Amino acid sequence: MSELKLFRLDADGRDVELRGSTVALEVELQRRIEAGMEAMLGIRFLASEYPTGPWHRGRIDSLGLDENGTPALIEYKKGADSGVLSQAVSYLSWLDSARHEFEALVKEKLGSEAAESIDWRNPRMVCIAAGFSHHDRVAVHRLRERVDLVRYRVFDDGLLSLLLIESTPGSTRPISDRRQSREREVTAGAASEDGKTSALAWVGSETWPARPAASGLQSRTSGLRSPNSSRGKARWWFG
Repeated sequence: MSELKLFRLDADGRDVELRGSTVALEVELQRRIEAGMEAMLGIRFLASEYPTGPWHRGRIDSLGLDENGTPALIEYKKGADSGVLSQAVSYLSWLDSARHEFEALVKEKLGSEAAESIDWRNPRMVCIAAGFSHHDRVAVHRLRERVDLVRYRVFDDGLLSLLLIESTPGSTRPISDRRQSREREVTAGAASEDGKTSALAWVGSETWPARPAASGLQSRTSGLRSPNSSRGKARWWFG
């Protein structure tokens, strides 16, 4: 059984199946989950429709910090949209380059202690939609990022169900020095044999040339509440 089924006991003592549907507007789903995010997903809400700036050119539906101090990005789709996974993954590049900004947001919303204890090793993405394509469900297991695919349904009498259908643990990024990981941008000069230099920008744990290197220097690159059981076990929330 791949679909969550709900039943209500009628006046004759018989169970009648409740037929789920999707929301009319995506924002309805977003606002409801943001209001109950900690109970539903184990994530403390930070911000809604957060802008990622001119380079990344987007707005993250919801930003949060999960129960383990891990940054969390949540994206919603009212229907079955195959683009939600790629969109969420792309926003991780913004998170890698905006650690100081994220820490400032956590400090403002949750306090200094929460900001100082952020765990950057394995950021979390939660994609919530009416459905996911077969390709998305397969592709998510090829990613090194931590991803939860969650299917939602709404029912009569204000019921909401969230069903975890795929979840990947991701790969932990080693951090030998937490203070060093917070240095988002450090500029250095790299000298070549002919004495020319090339500026480098340090972003997170990756080093990229700020402009084409005159010296020929090459670029270098160095849950729902998270399920404790094996993949395939479902968690859901009824509101």
